[in-house]
Amino acid sequence: MIITISRDSGESPADQVHGQLRGLITTGYLLAGDRLPSVRQLASDLGIAPGTVAKAYRILEDDGLVTSRIGSGTRVSDTVQPVAGGIADVARALSAAAKAEGLTLADAQRVLRAIW
Repeated sequence: MIITISRDSGESPADQVHGQLRGLITTGYLLAGDRLPSVRQLASDLGIAPGTVAKAYRILEDDGLVTSRIGSGTRVSDTVQPVAGGIADVARALSAAAKAEGLTLADAQRVLRAIW
């Protein structure tokens, strides 16, 4: 799982973590029952505060996308149905094209926002 934090995006780190994980879940890259990294592990990997990751996880839980249990961690909810075809396929193609051109996630988001 690849999540990145852009200091130049204009979004808070918690919003970035939430948005990226939401995207991974709703497009089927993370499936029902998949375990997310611990709050401390993801915070360490991203170089951000554990409270920031905990906030993102709480929002995902409020969204019904993950469940958290003491002792078993945070997992993708069994009720999540990934988006099939259509927009998910286009998003994958956009992601691949942006990476091939050396764009960052923030760059690709700016392009999408400009077109939107």
